[in-house]
Amino acid sequence: MQSVYMTQPDADEPLSALRFGDLPLPDVPPGWTTVTVKAASLNHHDIWSLRGVGISEARLPLILGCDAAGFDDTGRAVLIYPVVDDGGRRSVLSERHHGTFAEYVTVPTANLVPIPQGMTIEEAACLPTAWLTAYKMLFSRAHVSAGDLVLIQGASGGLSTALIMLASAVGARVWATGRTDDKRAFAMKTGAEATFEFGARLPERVDYVMDSVGAATWNHSLKCLEAGGTMVVPGATSGYEATINLSLIFAKQLAILGSSMGSASELADLVKLCVDREIHPPIHATFPLREASTAFQAMQNGVAMGKLLLLPGQE
Repeated sequence: MQSVYMTQPDADEPLSALRFGDLPLPDVPPGWTTVTVKAASLNHHDIWSLRGVGISEARLPLILGCDAAGFDDTGRAVLIYPVVDDGGRRSVLSERHHGTFAEYVTVPTANLVPIPQGMTIEEAACLPTAWLTAYKMLFSRAHVSAGDLVLIQGASGGLSTALIMLASAVGARVWATGRTDDKRAFAMKTGAEATFEFGARLPERVDYVMDSVGAATWNHSLKCLEAGGTMVVPGATSGYEATINLSLIFAKQLAILGSSMGSASELADLVKLCVDREIHPPIHATFPLREASTAFQAMQNGVAMGKLLLLPGQE
């Protein structure tokens, strides 16, 4: 089957580790099933995989990709929940098991989520990593609801776009920060009420901050919170080491919550919310598998406004 995979990581030049070609069809262990992949979306996790992060060289060659949608062996349209539990050891597809950038992928049967009418397979393929992370941040961790004021640090990225669209869909007021005019304009297009440059003084304090940027925005996020406010942190793209003004925490009684991914039931709830509220994840571009390097380059360069998809079976 045609596949996008890696044979050897490269920490300095990750895209040089990317390969396209034929690999054997996957084995199907008991309790697992094969999905015919019709759309698979890229995530920055795929770049880290090419660098060798979380990858055992004993498992190479390894097919990349966490997110996908397609058809199961009964012909049902399904979305794949990407977290696999191997007897208490959890990993996402493309870490310990072959990923989704191929014509077929094998996954536990319990990891399949039906795609309802009102959602395309391409839209569904956008959801399992970035959008599921956003859903958990907003609704399982922070309990954002209509009327809340939410600041999202870092406009236009896949996670930030999901946060903006989901929060605004439930009636929250959404503000976002971004590095460029184009990124801030995209945030407005996808549902932000207002946008600001990084570090800008805001017109008023907010109830919640969603901060995946990390060290570069940490103290700005804390300063922007209203007394009793909450910051949710799912990662730190600008660095993990942050200097904290502790007086901001105890004087304002702030809460800082960590968050990562979500459960299969939360993914099903996310799908339902998107259909009920007519939320359509923006797709920047689609590519056949053989053009994966072009898609990866666009992601690495940060030029995409929306998700980048690979479409197995298309030329």
